[in-house]
Amino acid sequence: MKKLIPLFTLLLAPIFLLAQTGNIQGTISDENGIYLPGANIMITSLEKGAISNFDGRFTIVDIPEGTYTLKVSYLGYSDIEKEVTINANETTEVSFFIEPKSLELQGVEITAYGLSGQSKALNTQKNNLNITNVVSTDQIGKFPDANIGDAVKRIPGITMQVDQGEARNIIVRGLSPQLNSVTLNGSRVPSAEGDNRNVQMDLIPADMIQTIEVSKAVTPDMDADALGGSVNLITRTSPQGFRVSTTLGSGINFITDKAILNGSFLIGDRSDNGKFGWMLSASFNDNDFGSDNIEAEWTDEFEYYTGVDDIEGEPILEQVDVDPYVNVYEQREYLVQRVRRSFSANMDYKFDANNTIFLKTMYNWRDDRENRFRLEHEILDGEDIEIGDFTITNGVPTRFPVAVKRQSKGGIDNNRNKNRRLEDQRMQNYTLGGDHLWGSLKVDWMTSYAKASEERLNERYAEFESEYIISNDVFNPRYPRFSAADASDASDFDSFEYSEITEENQYTEEEDVNVFVNFELPSDLFGQGDGSIKFGARGRFKSKVRDNNFFEFDLEGDFPTLANTPLKDYSDPDYLAGSQYLIGSFASEEWLGGLDLVNGEPLPEEFLPGNFDVSENVLAGYLMINQKLSDNFSVLAGVRLESTNLESTGNSLTFIEEDEDNGIEESIEVEEVNAENSYTNILPGVHFKYDVSNSTVLRFAWTNTLARPNYVDLIPRAEIINEDNEIILGNADLEPTTSMNFDVMAEHYFQSVGLLSGGVFYKDIENFIYTFQGETTDDTFGTGTTGYETFQPLNGDGASVFGLEFAFQRQLDFLPGFARNFSLYVNYTYLSSSADGIRNEDGDEREDIDLPNTAPNMFNGSLAYADKKFSARLSVNFSDSYIDEIGGNEFEDRYYDTQLFVDFNASFQINSNLSFYADLNNITNQPLRYFQSVKERTQQMEFYGQRLTFGLKYDLFKK
Repeated sequence: MKKLIPLFTLLLAPIFLLAQTGNIQGTISDENGIYLPGANIMITSLEKGAISNFDGRFTIVDIPEGTYTLKVSYLGYSDIEKEVTINANETTEVSFFIEPKSLELQGVEITAYGLSGQSKALNTQKNNLNITNVVSTDQIGKFPDANIGDAVKRIPGITMQVDQGEARNIIVRGLSPQLNSVTLNGSRVPSAEGDNRNVQMDLIPADMIQTIEVSKAVTPDMDADALGGSVNLITRTSPQGFRVSTTLGSGINFITDKAILNGSFLIGDRSDNGKFGWMLSASFNDNDFGSDNIEAEWTDEFEYYTGVDDIEGEPILEQVDVDPYVNVYEQREYLVQRVRRSFSANMDYKFDANNTIFLKTMYNWRDDRENRFRLEHEILDGEDIEIGDFTITNGVPTRFPVAVKRQSKGGIDNNRNKNRRLEDQRMQNYTLGGDHLWGSLKVDWMTSYAKASEERLNERYAEFESEYIISNDVFNPRYPRFSAADASDASDFDSFEYSEITEENQYTEEEDVNVFVNFELPSDLFGQGDGSIKFGARGRFKSKVRDNNFFEFDLEGDFPTLANTPLKDYSDPDYLAGSQYLIGSFASEEWLGGLDLVNGEPLPEEFLPGNFDVSENVLAGYLMINQKLSDNFSVLAGVRLESTNLESTGNSLTFIEEDEDNGIEESIEVEEVNAENSYTNILPGVHFKYDVSNSTVLRFAWTNTLARPNYVDLIPRAEIINEDNEIILGNADLEPTTSMNFDVMAEHYFQSVGLLSGGVFYKDIENFIYTFQGETTDDTFGTGTTGYETFQPLNGDGASVFGLEFAFQRQLDFLPGFARNFSLYVNYTYLSSSADGIRNEDGDEREDIDLPNTAPNMFNGSLAYADKKFSARLSVNFSDSYIDEIGGNEFEDRYYDTQLFVDFNASFQINSNLSFYADLNNITNQPLRYFQSVKERTQQMEFYGQRLTFGLKYDLFKK
């Protein structure tokens, strides 16, 4: 690449020297000196123009010598004009400060209070050539969203998967989280997840981000691994003048009645000569909460012991026809403290009108401390029960013996863990880049280093086990429950015998190095004025390591039963799943954290198959043309080439069966396995944009995208989980998923800062990846693995996704009186999908099955009121149920249930700089719920309760 840049300069230098033209570089800012993205800058007499970028900057090149009038148009702001003089072979600098405009309606002046953020977003969205949705920091602040995941879920076509009550994994247009890309300032965000490519969106605080841009139709100069879309998070940039902003707040989690603490700080300035700008920001959030959880596994099989075969000597099992019933039931109590910290330092330096460099950095650090107390019941069937041990009523087992386990989860007793399991997650990103103008040639480059890590040290589990008879509550399958037939059995802790105490250490790390350079030249291929030819190259070099271990300790002599441990009753009469769920007593977290665990026995089968070391290198190049076909009609067309090379190292385990005759003890043989995978994708695309008027835009896009398999899926490994009779297999032969995408969109922008849009899209997907579930028929993997359930990623044949999108947002300024201060924000997405080539446990192809994670209906809505002092917003977020995980058959399919979140927030402007805010989240107490096969059959239901926060915000601007 170093050799290419001088070569391009040498080839193009004669053009720069001969041309009697000049350039304009400038910035667009609002009345507070905050940069405005998406502004339309035009030299009308030449029909030449530009759009300001996210830093409010613009460049117009190849302008003949002379004096011209430069006009800036911005939705919601008054147009402004300025006269500029262009000299040959020089770049003229210019700055614009524009003011919000008021509307005259029937003689009454209407002021659009608080619409500056919406204006920034809509201007950017309107002037982008590809199909995007944009949300600015001001809009984010109008919703009660603490992390960036909760903010993103407000965007049309997006739903989020929840973890501990916060939006974590992003689904764009029905495509799984690992099928979408997330970037920070255009650089890929690495993932700390061990078994997938998901980016934890709840790791990044919302107040650290200036703009969210979701590209649903990618252009050739963007990474192509974005089947659903690409989410670009843009950090705050240096201001035009001094700015300081701070937030200080508190609140309460109603599930634990514990306090919330949060604060943020931002300060920035620019030097007197305007060359050097800087901004520092920090954010802190301490949230002590929890969740109330019930889980169930359903089966439709039941068998019992009737005797021994006289000839074979094998047990005889009788199978009974039964209706679906719960055979494993769990109740869980989670106590969680989540501390989120974020730091950012951004700066830029302008050498002259033609050369600017910038540095953007961010460091996110989250501590997640957790105690979990699990009460598990698993029925004893087969050889373990016989006639008289159970009762079947109307085809459903209602009384039977179970193995009961009480498990405490925690961590060591120190200042970091505090007797809890500590999940230490960190994500850091450092980006250095530059923008240069060499004659008429624009050059921008960027190099970045990013790292994500997750460390969980000294994660401890203590388990005690008993057996007794239970009664199965079958009357409400949405709220399954087992209860001891003799209530005294559940509290007889002497009968709960020592099962195991274990300690686990986990570490996952992913590093990304990104380098790219772009070149752009003016062009006029069809004699219609503005146009450009853009080309460039990118390298992305990724490494990912997972290094876990697992130890078991024999403390049965010290703690033969649960009664020999310090006990704590974790029952909660206000348990959100219902007061009937009283979980009882467990070994306390203080006791578990205080154990001196030494000389444990390592269990390689528990961790080695999941460890891996992967390197993935992606080299890409592209060429694209952006050209006007007429005054109102533009096209962007190009092609991208991506070459992927991946090398992985993992472990495969073989169990050696004990052979007393030959003196062979039972053992495990570990073999290192290596795999390589490489492929090249050619990805053409074209985007059309037709401006029906200054306010109405039609768009069409044809694009091609891809998604690479998860690293852990590509390793030829076999992970044997004896406890659950399961084997997880890798597949080095997986193909990347590819998709051909078609989009049509129409948008109408209101002068009063609003939008009405609608569109359709279609995705033709090949080689999508799903997890096949089967069963072993022989002892291939070692002692006793016959009849184990196997899980292996496979490529399906093909899938399709069809969708409709609708969005409307505007101030209701046509209403009389104070009602004109209301505004409405709604968007709706409909999805329909189908998938071919998915096979059940018998190897037969399944029919009429949806592509996982495609929610048929998604809706966002909010009604807001804002005047000069007071603003309030009631927000609704809805996503329909969808298939989440494909089982071995239809009965085993897992679905993510319907979600309906209702939030409220309000603020009061005390003076021009100081305001008070209050937010109430999850008014509906929406649980995370999965169901098995049919909606009534709860598989998991986890409640989080409501959360109230309030505080003060201070913001000071000086131009």
